[in-house]
Amino acid sequence: MSISTFNHRWAEVIIETLTRHGVHHICIAPGSRSAPLTLAAAANHKLVCHTHFDERGLGHLALGLAKSSGQAVAMIVTSGTALANLYPAVIEARLTGERLVAISADRPPELIGCGANQAIDQSGIFAGYAEALNLPRPTPEISACWLVAALDELLSRQRNGAVQINVPLAEPLYGEDNGEHMNWRDNLADWWQGSRPWVTHRQWETVESQEKWRYWQQRRGVVIAGGLTAAQGQRVANWAQQLGWPLLADVQSQTGSPLPAADLWLGHPQAQHTLAQAEIIVQFGSKLTSKRLLQWQASQQVAAFWLIDPLPGRREAANLRGNRIVADIDCWLDQHPPQCHTRWARALEPLVTRTQREIAAACEAFGEAQLAHRLPQLLPKGGQLFIGNSLMVRLVDALAQLPAGYPVYANRGASGIDGLLSTAAGVQRGHCVPTLVILGDISALYDLNALALLRNAPAPLVLMVVNNNGGQIFSLLPTPAAQRERFFCMPQHLHFEHAAAMFGLHYARPQEWQALQQSVASGWQREGVTLIELVVEPQAGADTLKQLVNQVAAL
Repeated sequence: MSISTFNHRWAEVIIETLTRHGVHHICIAPGSRSAPLTLAAAANHKLVCHTHFDERGLGHLALGLAKSSGQAVAMIVTSGTALANLYPAVIEARLTGERLVAISADRPPELIGCGANQAIDQSGIFAGYAEALNLPRPTPEISACWLVAALDELLSRQRNGAVQINVPLAEPLYGEDNGEHMNWRDNLADWWQGSRPWVTHRQWETVESQEKWRYWQQRRGVVIAGGLTAAQGQRVANWAQQLGWPLLADVQSQTGSPLPAADLWLGHPQAQHTLAQAEIIVQFGSKLTSKRLLQWQASQQVAAFWLIDPLPGRREAANLRGNRIVADIDCWLDQHPPQCHTRWARALEPLVTRTQREIAAACEAFGEAQLAHRLPQLLPKGGQLFIGNSLMVRLVDALAQLPAGYPVYANRGASGIDGLLSTAAGVQRGHCVPTLVILGDISALYDLNALALLRNAPAPLVLMVVNNNGGQIFSLLPTPAAQRERFFCMPQHLHFEHAAAMFGLHYARPQEWQALQQSVASGWQREGVTLIELVVEPQAGADTLKQLVNQVAAL
């Protein structure tokens, strides 16, 4: 009984320490070894607890919460493979910067490597994707001051990505609290009544003004916008507009894409001739979606290239010579105010207009290309958008002009299709506003049990599954035609009506645009989730995109 009580005291200190570092949401999977941690989290009134039976989905739920809230989000899992299931979300967080705290219950050392049940080596399981703190077995001989100081040191260093707190717990794990070991806990004195860490670590950062900024803003520049927040996207768009520099925007940039469909018109000779006059490229954010934009960027030999991104490390795959600036984008913009200049690349504007006409003509037929092009008409007022990976995000990037400042979320770090529904559920729980989610049929099947998470949607949510019967992204790639369907696209010949019924979701299957608009509008008027399935011709979306690339290049 004394062991179970002290396990609880130890867990109480761990959970309370998290709240001192901005953790308000904690995602919990069921497990016995993790019971002291779970019960401590449930008793802490500062935390909002979320649960899911699938640890892989739980990790992505936390990822989505971290994306939309901008806060660190914690996860509690039991020992064994439960922890390994968090790996995809941990990888994504490392690549896109969300802060996750994986709290893993573990067997004590004497039960590792001896055939004990549900026991694996959990130390450093995430390798370079997460820094780990391996705590000792709970014992009153280790002071509570040491425990909070060790946790404070780890969490204060977490600027982005995930960290792991590995907590070995000996049995018994359950039992009534007999009041023992309160003196151990109370050695933290008035810390319990406060809200600050035990040890506050200060990191002073300054953003220096870029050398010769006064000179460079007089030159011909191009701005590239990658993944940004809604507020940053609007600031970058205004910054580029005042400088008179063309803005090439990613679907995640939230800039309003003043020169939309760059993925199509960048291959046109007029665009290449005009942009060849650029002397400097300034890129904000990374992880660009457009293949043509990446190819154009890699081909440039400008006098100066600056990449501003708050995440450390190499963030630009073209390896251009220039300046890699690790800085908060808002702070950098504050330090580099623009002077107003007239637009120097006006020759692009008629090309963009002609491209828009080609897109409208090519997207008249009902299908996923039409959906991507007309997507802004379906967005809920005051809401947000989550876009899946593979073909759909590329179609939206190439064919749609999303509103400036409208929140857009995606998993474009490792760009996998695992956990997309779970991430979308977390995104909405972080911002309790109407949410439109769009993804393909294979992505939906991959994370189908996350429909259980969507049942608790805090605001109307419309989940649009584009069913093109397989992974049609491979129709854009030079996969061998004879093996494409069986080994790459893998059509499943399934529909989602019964999945919606199983999880108690509203369902619709419109077959033309007006019916789709009505189904979406109805979804915004009711509580809960509406699953809308769009059954489309398998290769039509990919074929439309390839056709438009060729048509626009020949304009």
